[in-house]
Amino acid sequence: FQVIEANDGREALFAARQGKPDLIILDLMMPEMSGYEFMRVFSKEADIPIIILTARIEENDRVLGLELGADDYITKPFSMRELAARVRAVLRRVSKGTVQSNVIHAGGIILDLAGHSVKMNDQFVDLTPTEFELLAVLMVTPGRAFSRAELLDRVQNGLVVDGFERTIDAHIHNLRNKIEPDPGQPHYIETIYGVGYRFRAEN
Repeated sequence: FQVIEANDGREALFAARQGKPDLIILDLMMPEMSGYEFMRVFSKEADIPIIILTARIEENDRVLGLELGADDYITKPFSMRELAARVRAVLRRVSKGTVQSNVIHAGGIILDLAGHSVKMNDQFVDLTPTEFELLAVLMVTPGRAFSRAELLDRVQNGLVVDGFERTIDAHIHNLRNKIEPDPGQPHYIETIYGVGYRFRAEN
């Protein structure tokens, strides 16, 4: 890996803005600007994966870091081998989820990420913000099964969603009623029993 270093939070923010790295390894207890402050500012500017590396092991710290957008959380002491493995895992996950276009086509569905719109057979479909985020997450990686917890975590990013995994079922139900030709026999959004949901890979 080619590494850019920063000695404090403000220097890290400048380096991230200028260098546009593929991934950021972030300490929480930095001078000038804490890791939490860094994430609050930088997450609004760029979608770059972040691994938190810290001595803070309390659950509240871990939860807050993940809620602010961190992709992984490693506590000290740690091994360089584990850190390198975590870095590779996050980069693989991100590369698989990379969308080459802002517009995704699947069967009769056209999802425009930039325009935040969905069309079915050339007709716009009126989705709530949560329904749109759910559909986008599923369509970006067709064939991948997402647990309810994963989906809840994705759609809670900036949205107000009840913090119960079963609320995902209700949103999926409403989404199917809007996009499925036959909601009772869903073609696009499949239920994976014991796991969660996935978007059908072949249409």
